[in-house]
Amino acid sequence: MDLVLTLVAVAAAVILFARLSEPLGIPSPLTLLGVGVAASFIPGIPELELSPDVVLFGLLPPLLYAAALATSLVDLRRLITPILGLSVGLVLFTALGVAVVASWLLPIDFALAFALGAIVAPPDAVAATAVARRIGLPRRMTTILEGESLLNDATALVSLRTALGAAGLAAHGSGSQAGHEENGFLDVAQDFGIAVFGGIAIGWLVFVVVGIVRRNLTEPPADTALSFVVPFLAYVAAEKIHASGVLAVVTAGLLLAHQAPVLQSASSRLSERVNWASITFLLENAVFLLIGLQMQSIIRDVVDSELTLARSVLIGLAVLAATLLLRPLWVFPFSAIFSRAEFTPSERRRASAVSSWAGMRGVVTLAAALTLPEDTPLRPVLVLIALIVTVGTLVLQGFTLPGLARRLDVRGPDPREDALVEATVVGAATGAGLRALESDENADPDVVAQIREQSTSRVNRIWEQLGGDGAETPSEAYRRLRLSMIGAERAELLRMRDADEVDQHVLARVLNGMDAEEAALAYGQQRSGRLRETPLRPPDAVAAACEHLKAQPACVVPDTADGCHRCLEAGMQWVHLRMCTACGHVGCCDSSPGKHASAHFHDTGHPVMRSLEPGEAWRWCFVDEALG
Repeated sequence: MDLVLTLVAVAAAVILFARLSEPLGIPSPLTLLGVGVAASFIPGIPELELSPDVVLFGLLPPLLYAAALATSLVDLRRLITPILGLSVGLVLFTALGVAVVASWLLPIDFALAFALGAIVAPPDAVAATAVARRIGLPRRMTTILEGESLLNDATALVSLRTALGAAGLAAHGSGSQAGHEENGFLDVAQDFGIAVFGGIAIGWLVFVVVGIVRRNLTEPPADTALSFVVPFLAYVAAEKIHASGVLAVVTAGLLLAHQAPVLQSASSRLSERVNWASITFLLENAVFLLIGLQMQSIIRDVVDSELTLARSVLIGLAVLAATLLLRPLWVFPFSAIFSRAEFTPSERRRASAVSSWAGMRGVVTLAAALTLPEDTPLRPVLVLIALIVTVGTLVLQGFTLPGLARRLDVRGPDPREDALVEATVVGAATGAGLRALESDENADPDVVAQIREQSTSRVNRIWEQLGGDGAETPSEAYRRLRLSMIGAERAELLRMRDADEVDQHVLARVLNGMDAEEAALAYGQQRSGRLRETPLRPPDAVAAACEHLKAQPACVVPDTADGCHRCLEAGMQWVHLRMCTACGHVGCCDSSPGKHASAHFHDTGHPVMRSLEPGEAWRWCFVDEALG
């Protein structure tokens, strides 16, 4: 009963204080850590202890697996050089630098000091990417931070286990039996190799087995339940052969996420995404709360150690300073050597400055500190140092990174640019679907026409995010009216339910379908904002794919300043304006009732049009359906 009440109290505190933190702009982990610290000094609050086994086998596998599911394997491959430079090179560089500082300030050997360095080295995936997305960093930078924060956990924890083995300490729960101080370099290197390559092999094997099982699972609840098993299966299997459970979990998660569109149904993917988001939310925040609740005992243990509390705090601040300094010392030279040629020196320096300050530590650092064996010399001091580094980076970097990015003018992609590319991609996919539909000789022409109209509207909804004067677009009007209808429909269904007029199972199915439609409409509403801060230009990589775009002039003089000719003649209202780059004819977009820009192409064969909306410089080829 006490355990159940404790879990309920922890979950309730996480939900409450995370919600209160959001409007204040304070990271919820910091709030919950503070709440835990305050509660630890209140008489009567039970003292909760996170054992190393709970951290290793209960917390790390699901957190790492959730992060892997949210990471793109394609992005990792494309940006593998900078990601490995940060997730492997920077982690080892930081661990070594911190080891030098710690071995100088603390009465511990270098192997244990290196273990401390491995603990504080990896930035947190959730903290870094949450800040990056909130302040709108460039997508390439955000992807690199995501990849770094995922893979550096594996580097740090494998290094930690190797360092503990070299120090003659049992790596608690790691499967390592290296307990001899006389371990030579070759033994350490062999253990490291087994941990890395064995972990990757086990992760791949788990991916294969789970993939086979998933092909025979059709029920979303069963598939989601299988997903909950995967991280623990991969972790335990790897640790049984003394390999890295962390690498096994990350490998399995990356591969399963990459193959999810093939292995899982749409319902299963949605269910898995929602459930893992909830699990991550609870675990990430609960760890900080539980660490805070242990603060009194941590301080008591530090006081009982051979170091004073004041000296321990000062050493923790010194390690924090070293951690903050070592990242830019690595990032600036590394980016200068491996930066892509299209970036100017000024762009590279500004991006490096922001990246070097995006090193917030989080739950993995705290969890790794708690995995230190109980017989570790100065264990309470090392845990306190890890806590100081985590809180220090979250406060110093988390609160100042947005201002630094704004000051250096490092911004993310314009949502309108994303809409341009999205419209091109969805249009190409829709075209492939319609061609497959038309090849069906038994298809009803009326049904085909209806599907074609729905598919065209789906593409037009994306185009409507561009241009315009702020007036309501057709898709926005549809969304508003349909949401109003759904509200009235749901009210009637609830009346019927409460009056017991219809079978409840039938009503539940109707309500579930209505919820799915409303969720899709609400999702479109959240992402339909249109910005006007900077001129909108298309991505160069798309423009280079079409000969018509290369041949046609980027700009001609429009044949009228009044708007769409044919809309004016017919008394119609257009949504957005387009202009033919061959003759300057002005017409309306496909979201407009007349679709006169497309009609001009069909009448004349002129292949390229451009946007005539203020601040937009993109062009479109009707022939190749290419953006430029």
